[in-house]
Amino acid sequence: MADEPPATVRPATDTDPFVDWMRQSTPYVHTHRGRTFVIAFGGEAVAAPDFPVLIHDLALLHGLGIRLVLVHGARPQIEQRLARHGIELRYVNGLRVTDDEALACVKEAAGVARIEIEALLSLGLANSPMQGVRIPVASGNFVTARPLGVLDGVDYRYTGAVRRVDRQALRQRLDSGAVALLPPIGYSPTGEVFNLSAADVARSAAIALEADKLIFLTEEPGVTDAAGRLVPHLLVSEVDARLAGPAPLPEDLAGALRAAAEACRRGIRRVHILSRRQNGALLRELFTRDGSGTLITAEPFEDLRAARIDDVAGILELLHPLEALGVLVRRSRERLETEIDRFSVLERDGMIIGCAALYPYPDDRMAELACLAMHEDYQRGGRGEKLLERIERQARALGIERLFVLTTQTAHWFRERGFEPADLADLPMAKQALYNYQRRSQVYFKRL
Repeated sequence: MADEPPATVRPATDTDPFVDWMRQSTPYVHTHRGRTFVIAFGGEAVAAPDFPVLIHDLALLHGLGIRLVLVHGARPQIEQRLARHGIELRYVNGLRVTDDEALACVKEAAGVARIEIEALLSLGLANSPMQGVRIPVASGNFVTARPLGVLDGVDYRYTGAVRRVDRQALRQRLDSGAVALLPPIGYSPTGEVFNLSAADVARSAAIALEADKLIFLTEEPGVTDAAGRLVPHLLVSEVDARLAGPAPLPEDLAGALRAAAEACRRGIRRVHILSRRQNGALLRELFTRDGSGTLITAEPFEDLRAARIDDVAGILELLHPLEALGVLVRRSRERLETEIDRFSVLERDGMIIGCAALYPYPDDRMAELACLAMHEDYQRGGRGEKLLERIERQARALGIERLFVLTTQTAHWFRERGFEPADLADLPMAKQALYNYQRRSQVYFKRL
């Protein structure tokens, strides 16, 4: 395997993993406080033996100052009641036809699920994660619905779609410190009740509230690739391609993906799809940089771009460990500020994880590639190559014919990407005058 570009090295620590985790999660605690999250989960989660564990995690989020809107499904509860009454399930195009008898089961199932969730959120037993917790829960007629009507000759009766979410009423409840709880039910101005999709309710609530995050806890392992590996990030266009692809997706996952794509188009910056079966998935997704599920955004999650003056602190943090080890030449903040237009950065979720700089010598048609560094957690995935490619494109645009680099420890990485060894005399005269003979850096050139 090829050497990687220089990577930052974390300082040695004698703290235990818990202390390290708390320190690393602190920026997320501050970031999430006061934000609005809409979190959706199915009736399968409500019926699961470990559902109280999820409630404990939700209570923790509430305790950290996050404004929560919980949307629950009730599919297995509804189907159980239908079977008990001998009522045949009827689905057309993946949608349940809700007649009068089925609607009665929907009301009963949604009501029981709501009460169970409220009871768990009210738990305050000593020596439990809920000790001392007081979480007011607000539920009500926040969702106005309309009937689906007749589609392709099928009358869906009391199966409906969200028409409007009462944003003002929900915000009032959230402002008062309550957790809002929305069942998969909507009400019409004529007093009718409609059976709704939990994904539709969650998407609509997130859009109405301009939520900071929309999170789906699904029954599936998550969004995976052909080899069964978790896909950490998808753009909306990639979600559309998956939904339109030949391979059928589980309905639970497909519904979440459809809702996620629409929410992103309507202004929700981040939608997360997690497996509710993974213990602690919600906490890992929210309080670690790499999360535990699939993030869906309209824009790329990692941004390779020109550096800005407000990136100086992040670049310095990336470079300092390498400068301390002698891998890179030390740069002062003042110098970096004056040369910031030379730098490109790779940003991930607000953190600078990679950088590189281009110093042209136009009279010699040469340019130096400098300060190529990558955070140690993100060396894989071809990120170093992306930075190199960006620098090469910039050099070509300036009419540069040869790119050179001075290195002491990563020669093999550059050799395997087309750089050839050269002599000090091959450098531009201005660069030769600045050469540090104590460092004895090796010189490598690449013809563009």
